[in-house]
Amino acid sequence: MPGSQRRFMRSVHVVAIALLVAGGVVASSGTAVARADPPPRVTGLPSTITIGDSVMLGARWVLRKRGVAVVDAKESRQAYTAPGLMKRRGARLPSNVVVHLGTNGSFSTSICKDIMLAAGPARRVFMVTIAVPRSWERRNNALIRRCAASSPGRTFLIDWHRVAARHPKWLYSDHVHLRPTGAKGYARMIAHAVKSAS
Repeated sequence: MPGSQRRFMRSVHVVAIALLVAGGVVASSGTAVARADPPPRVTGLPSTITIGDSVMLGARWVLRKRGVAVVDAKESRQAYTAPGLMKRRGARLPSNVVVHLGTNGSFSTSICKDIMLAAGPARRVFMVTIAVPRSWERRNNALIRRCAASSPGRTFLIDWHRVAARHPKWLYSDHVHLRPTGAKGYARMIAHAVKSAS
């Protein structure tokens, strides 16, 4: 099998594994400052940063326990901010970058391109679909999926939209933010996808 096909099948494998994740811990609010986070308690996860909004913020401590080096999550964050956040870290940007943005507004092809440029050729980028009952959900998810398919072997899809639909009790009544069980399932999904791609 040619190398490109092997890489593509590997990325599909990651998605399939991520979708099998189930489980559920810690939904919270407020702003998170990644530099103030304590060292991760669980080892074994490759060097990883997660960049997101209030959905990810609700799982920040569980992500840390699962070994995520940096959780950079903030309420109301827009997708267009991701490339700048990545560039500011420069050489300190971990080798695995998980981006879960688009809940609060538009996602675009140009944002995808900027994220990939900011990551550089040596890093893996994991794009996470959104689950939000708003008019932009379908369009954003289509663009996020397209972005994740742009560089097989280097870009990967984590289909949170599909996982959340299978576990509606993981979310609060707004159908967006994580209950404690949802935070556990969300963090496990991300950690499993990153490990499987390594």
